Amino acid sequence: MTAASLLVVSASAAVIGVVIAREFGRTEETDGLLAAYGVYIVIVVAAQAIRIAVLPQLARAAEDGRLAGTLAGYAGALLVIAVPLVLVAELAADPLGKLLTGNESTVAGETAADALEWIVPAGVAYLFAGLAASGLAALDDYATAAAGFAGASAAGLALILARVGSDGIIAVAWGVAVTGAIALIIPAVGLAIRALRAGMPTSAVRPEGPALADRLRAFAVGAALPIALQLLYVVSMPFAARLETGAATSFVYAYLAAASLVTVTAGSLGLVTSVPLARGAFSMLETIRHVVSASWLALVLVGAAAGVLAVAGGEAVAAILGESYGGAVGSDVGRLIVILSPWMVASIGVSVTFPLAFVAGRTRGLPWIAMGVLALQVPLAWLGATLLDLEGLAIALACSTFVVLVALLEVLDARAETVRALTAAAAVVGGASAIAFVLPALVLGAIASAGAGLLLYVALLGLVRPRALILSWRYLRALR
Repeated sequence: MTAASLLVVSASAAVIGVVIAREFGRTEETDGLLAAYGVYIVIVVAAQAIRIAVLPQLARAAEDGRLAGTLAGYAGALLVIAVPLVLVAELAADPLGKLLTGNESTVAGETAADALEWIVPAGVAYLFAGLAASGLAALDDYATAAAGFAGASAAGLALILARVGSDGIIAVAWGVAVTGAIALIIPAVGLAIRALRAGMPTSAVRPEGPALADRLRAFAVGAALPIALQLLYVVSMPFAARLETGAATSFVYAYLAAASLVTVTAGSLGLVTSVPLARGAFSMLETIRHVVSASWLALVLVGAAAGVLAVAGGEAVAAILGESYGGAVGSDVGRLIVILSPWMVASIGVSVTFPLAFVAGRTRGLPWIAMGVLALQVPLAWLGATLLDLEGLAIALACSTFVVLVALLEVLDARAETVRALTAAAAVVGGASAIAFVLPALVLGAIASAGAGLLLYVALLGLVRPRALILSWRYLRALR
């Protein structure tokens, strides 16, 4: 259910991207909007991180009958973060817009500023929506939050489709705001209904648990690394914007496509396995088994997607995004997604490893990892953009994310064996993808070779039946 919900969310975001591409092409306006959208993604990533960070505590609080008070305590702490964010977005939108667009275009800066006034409050709504979803997950209810996030995305998309023609690109920001509001309302109402059915007294909602400073510290520790990972992309945006008009837009589309694959696969597994893992003992061997098992399944899907895009990326991008992305532009975006494959591999590993730090209670080093990788990304992005343009930025992202993965595994005392197993998994999947897609590409057209390659890829994995993949599937099915 969680994966399906994330798929709907990603699909809605993809449709919005298609609408932007077809209505506005690759312009200074799209550069500005998508730069502001990057801020929204950072806040949503923080919401997801906080959701993961508090899940073990909420699961244990639910077992002890303290869930309502613990949730109220965390909600109060979130207010301390949310209010300043909204005030800054409303009062300092203009300078923020110029900063995000590299101060290279007045149109891009103004578009970004207008969008921030709607997008940041939407992101703040997701902070509370994630907390509500974690409360429901502690009660083993994943359906309500899944339906809420999926329904919210559909509603926001409907508003955008209805208004973008008459109101212009700002309608996208309006749709994002509607999405955030509904994503918060549905899980919050779900919690309220559960409380009423259980006859919970209002006194149970009184905030309890750690002091405010400790809750804020937990948020900071939990969100530091995911935000830093997203900021790696945000840091790259000004370098992309300086290359040429539309380059930042192309980079955004490639990145969002790659990130969606990671989110739907590894992201959903990371979310739904946190609660059952928090209810039992967790050892180093269990860490290795869990990371490798979850990563295997995600890598299989990424291998298929990368193969399709490698042989038919240009045609697919042009067909989806419109004539502005035809020819060399579409081919560049498709190739960029393929070049992001190493980043996807590293991100999958990070997505399934990160929640384990909270299950195991080893979070002290996370902010230091975050600061270190951000400091590393600036020179890497500059060097990559200088030498290889957008492809260099993709390589820089992969390098930084691999550093994070290795550091996380070191924190969990599982680096050497896990890295070996993940490298072997990536090699098997990459080899299968290369064999399956390259052979049809030699004799067939782009679209035909993509279809034939996909069938051959599935058949090849079914024939070889990698033992590690079978064991991974059995492990995840047995996890409770």
